[in-house]
Formats: sequence, structure tokens, C-alpha cells
Amino acid sequence: MTAMTDTHIRIDPKWWSWEGAHGGHVAALALTAVRDRFAGGAHPVRMLTTHYLAPVDESPLHFSGTAPATGRRTATCVFTGHQNGEPVLLGSALFGAGRPGPSHDGHPAPQVPGPQDCVPLELPEELSPFARQLAIRPATDDLPLAGGDKAELTAWIRFLDGRALDAPTAVTLTDVLPPALYARWRTPCPVPTAELTVHLTDALDDGTHEGWALVRIRTEHAGNGWAVDDSAVWSADGRLLALARQSRVVRAQPAAGSVNS
Repeated sequence: MTAMTDTHIRIDPKWWSWEGAHGGHVAALALTAVRDRFAGGAHPVRMLTTHYLAPVDESPLHFSGTAPATGRRTATCVFTGHQNGEPVLLGSALFGAGRPGPSHDGHPAPQVPGPQDCVPLELPEELSPFARQLAIRPATDDLPLAGGDKAELTAWIRFLDGRALDAPTAVTLTDVLPPALYARWRTPCPVPTAELTVHLTDALDDGTHEGWALVRIRTEHAGNGWAVDDSAVWSADGRLLALARQSRVVRAQPAAGSVNS
């Protein structure tokens, strides 16, 4: 395979999270780099997997990889992100052309009040600096650090810079809500993402969407220091844009400076 020309960026500090850059934002940047270098818009992205090897800091982030392995309708690209000569993430992206086929919606948007009827939420800046780039309005009674009965959060989310809902934006949105375990906890603990896989739907084949997105995240299982979170992103008109699953590390110690709610 032909090597991809190395490209590099610096993460905007506005997108900082616990120990470094926000994982969903980093994954979205990787998708953009790979898509622009390889796919050229010929095929929509269908899947993105990102493995996080180390926190991404303020150093230049270099993306490199291989030219896509292509089939009749698909192309798969493998990429690596590295800083200061060390790998910090690796992953793959699958691109594929559309074709006639059956339709099925196994993840209808939940019936919740619209964003205009939901109260804004501001996440603690010391825990989630990146959240200052978002308008977040919980759509159910489940709130972070409220000690609830279930590990699930659902909220309307909009980017304050007015960006459209495209594939990279949808990738970011799958990871912007707190870990779903926060709905059951009262004290925050670090729960960094070790791996994130996002599947994008054909709703994005028709172009971008505007305005609010409805995002839901829930913990499917947690134990022995690990958790599995599933998330879904819908457009304001109820079209499913993305489904994601991520493996998280649940650390025992509370976040520095945290207090009980």
C-alpha cells in the first residue's frame, strides 16, 4: 500500500477534556484528515474506529496511514495519530457507496420534549472544558451526578458556532455527554475512552442537517474497572445519524478537586 502524506494539526484548547483533548473531537479530526486525503468525497463514511493509546496534548498531532484497500463499492483506510514521535491513537475508516436496499429503523428517536421546552445544563468547566462549545439541554429527568436509578442520559445538543451536522460532527456528538454512569453517581471519577467505534447512517448521504441533535448515551455493562457505553445521535426531525459503542476505563480515584453534588 502507498503511504499517506503526513499531515498535522494542533488541537484547539477549547476542546480540552479530563487530561487532554476530547476523544470524540480527536476522532472527528482523524476522520476529516483521512476522508480529505483518501476518499475525496467519492463515498460516504460508514464506520470509524479509534483506539486511544495516550492523551492527546497541545503538541502537533500528526496523522499518517496507508492508501485505502478498495473493493467494488468500499474503501478501508488505516491511520495512526502520533505526537512527539509517539503513537497516541490508531484506527480505521470504512467508506462505501450507497445502493438500493431494504430500510429498517431499529432505533427510533425517543419521545421527549423539544429543545425549546428543556432547561439548559452547564457541565462543570473543570471537568468538561469542551462543553463550553455546546448548548446542552437534558430531555429527561436523568441528570449527571444526580444519583439516579439508571445509567442513561439524553439531551438536545447544538454547537454554538452553528456548524452543520455532518459525519465528523456526528462522531463528536456520540462522545459529548458525560459517561452514562454519571447518571447514577454523585461524585465524578475519570472514565476515559479506550476505544470508540461509530457507525454513520444513510441519513447523512443526503447532505448535512442543521440545528439541534438529540443524543442518548447509556451504559450497557460495567465491571472490573471497565464499562461499555452505547450512544445514538438523531437529527431534530428524528432521523438517526449515528450509532456508537465505546470501551471505557473506570478509574477508582475521584477527579482532583471534585466534590459531592
